[in-house]
Amino acid sequence: MKIDLSKLQFDFHHKPLLIGGKAMEYYGIRKAGKDIDFVVAAEDHKRLAIQYPEHIKELYGDVGIIEYEFETWNTICTFDYEYLKAGAAEEGDYLVVSIEKLLFLKAIAMKADEKYRRDVELIADYILDTAYGNRSAEVGR
Repeated sequence: MKIDLSKLQFDFHHKPLLIGGKAMEYYGIRKAGKDIDFVVAAEDHKRLAIQYPEHIKELYGDVGIIEYEFETWNTICTFDYEYLKAGAAEEGDYLVVSIEKLLFLKAIAMKADEKYRRDVELIADYILDTAYGNRSAEVGR
């Protein structure tokens, strides 16, 4: 999966961390929507905010910079880049959140929207399918 970050005309000092729907698509769990969500290092986030001051959005204390199809966040529910990048996969110019951290992010957001609850179920099925060879229907159900 190729994501072209060049549109942002920004030199990241730390590889941005892909989260959300595109991370779900990376793992083959479901197709993503149109936006591409990243968590970025604090240093990069400050520089992005300077570059795109008219595109800043706050959501429950998290601050995002929304430009083109990209949403670059400083934190997700106060969990920052350093915490969330543990176990991430390298994919060219960016990192992809680990499946465990993706499950964590979806679980803490599932009260906000029913789609996150469905994502939690899909990720759990993915983990069980990986562990038990497509036997998730027989394990714990």
